[in-house]
Amino acid sequence: MKPGNPRSAALRAAVGLGLAAALLAGCAPGGTTEGAAAVDAGYEAGDGSFTTWTAAERGDPVEHAGTSYDGTEIDLADWRGDVVVLNFWYAACPPCRAEAPDLAAIHADYSGQGVQLLGINPRDDAGAAQAFERTFSVPYPSLHDEQARGVAALEGLVPLQAMPSTVVLDREGRVAARILGQVDPTILRGLVDDVLAEEV
Repeated sequence: MKPGNPRSAALRAAVGLGLAAALLAGCAPGGTTEGAAAVDAGYEAGDGSFTTWTAAERGDPVEHAGTSYDGTEIDLADWRGDVVVLNFWYAACPPCRAEAPDLAAIHADYSGQGVQLLGINPRDDAGAAQAFERTFSVPYPSLHDEQARGVAALEGLVPLQAMPSTVVLDREGRVAARILGQVDPTILRGLVDDVLAEEV
């Protein structure tokens, strides 16, 4: 994909020349992601590679609503006007556990700047997910997505077998960027900064 601006180009360069091949491998059903480590049966970790879409390349706003583990109803449509970071995770996923402190720090740093973080968990029951949230002091909500509607809402962008995956939505709710695998907090912050800097 073409970069949205010079910072995106610099971030993309940091990933290396294998980005395109890794993304294609990560999206292939049943395939493997180059450089990824198998975490458990049927699961392939993403390699941290990312892609961005310019405003002209973005599709329709993502439509998704659900209930968080504390019983709060959340609808992405209510967050139009804010930049939204969606993180797909589950409790037994080692890279999900490793990135949790970085995501909590990003939430703390950006929550007053028009940025929302939302977890989406398509695998765990409430007990396992809430134990994860307590263990890692997760300060933002996660949707109990037991029917994988969140994954379906991003069909073609978030491979079901690549978790964690993180998606940045622009102020209109459109997909602006995606990271497959554990986030590099510097890269995620840069992607969020790019979308925040876009003219409304």
